[in-house]
Amino acid sequence: MDDRAQIEHAEGRLRAAMLASDVATLDALLSPDLIFTNQVGVRLDKGDDLGAHQSGLLRIEQLDPIEPPLIRLLGDSAVVCVTVQLSGSYDAQPFSGTFAYTRCWHRLPGDQWRIEAAHCSPVVRP
Repeated sequence: MDDRAQIEHAEGRLRAAMLASDVATLDALLSPDLIFTNQVGVRLDKGDDLGAHQSGLLRIEQLDPIEPPLIRLLGDSAVVCVTVQLSGSYDAQPFSGTFAYTRCWHRLPGDQWRIEAAHCSPVVRP
């Protein structure tokens, strides 16, 4: 599988894991040193992200790309930008909207890809 196909596959696994709150798969895909900036500008680490899924605090019901992701390959790294329609609940409070994600993936030996950094922003449509 070429690099682009590997990233597309990893992104698919990430989406499925987020929808299922599959902490084991998320653990494998997220770097131990993950930096995630959420839609309100709060920086979270891997433990925060996994904990929200594991505890049930975060429930994602819809995570549908609006358009194909942009993928930029940079040697053993890749940057992915994708805009999604997202809905679910956080702390039993429903949410929904359009969000833009940017993720930085890094390849480890054995062609294992992990997310090192990610950022989420709400998309305001006129």
